[in-house]
Amino acid sequence: MNSGEVLIFGGTSDARQLCQQMEAAGVSYTLSVATPAGLEMAGALTGKVRCGRMEQGEIEAWLRACGTRWVIDASHPYAEAVSRNVFHACQRTGVLLSRYQRADQAASLTHPLLFSVPDIEQACGVARRFGPRVLLTTGSKSLAQWRAGLPDKTLLARVLPVADVIAQCRALGFGVDEIFALCGPFSAAFNAALYRQCAADVVITKSSGAEGGFMEKVEPCLDAGIPCIVITRPSPLVTGDELLESQAAFARRLAKWQQFKE
Repeated sequence: MNSGEVLIFGGTSDARQLCQQMEAAGVSYTLSVATPAGLEMAGALTGKVRCGRMEQGEIEAWLRACGTRWVIDASHPYAEAVSRNVFHACQRTGVLLSRYQRADQAASLTHPLLFSVPDIEQACGVARRFGPRVLLTTGSKSLAQWRAGLPDKTLLARVLPVADVIAQCRALGFGVDEIFALCGPFSAAFNAALYRQCAADVVITKSSGAEGGFMEKVEPCLDAGIPCIVITRPSPLVTGDELLESQAAFARRLAKWQQFKE
């Protein structure tokens, strides 16, 4: 299958929607996902989908070999290593790079029980001030860091229902009553019920945007009087016109690219 003129990075529903826009516009592309979970999320796309992480040099080689003309980094807002590798590979090869990143909703919220921190270390520092049961909705990659940073807490992990993720939780000492294997996003009512069920003393999350159900996670937490710690996003490496924060913005950029690519 032809690799196409466009390379999209991302294993989220956002990236899938970008691919669907490409298909509707008749643009050939490759979607690059890092994990089997991302491959499953891609669903029945008609474009090429490759699975596996790529370092900077591998990305550069791909761009040169495939004659790629446009790269869209639609990776998760917190996937800093991916975005760095993509950014520098595009710089070295002279390929146009756009960053698709769902709009950040965290700045619009203020509450006495809402704490914004830049990293896991500071989140742990805040969490130590509260009760023993800490619900983590920050994904599975950083579980070892949370275990090391909060050794005296009961950690509850809300993670994807994927076999290797569950195995990772078990290897880190999470018991069966400490693993909540669920695929969101969820409604505010669902999250409120989950907080009651797991008796969370504090919830830690990331600024996942509307598509990730950010408000639906945070508002019922605060309404229940539970402290909520939000790890803020890293600053995007791409700024200006190439930073796209909605599907509509991407549609406009795609139309412009099609108009001027020749």
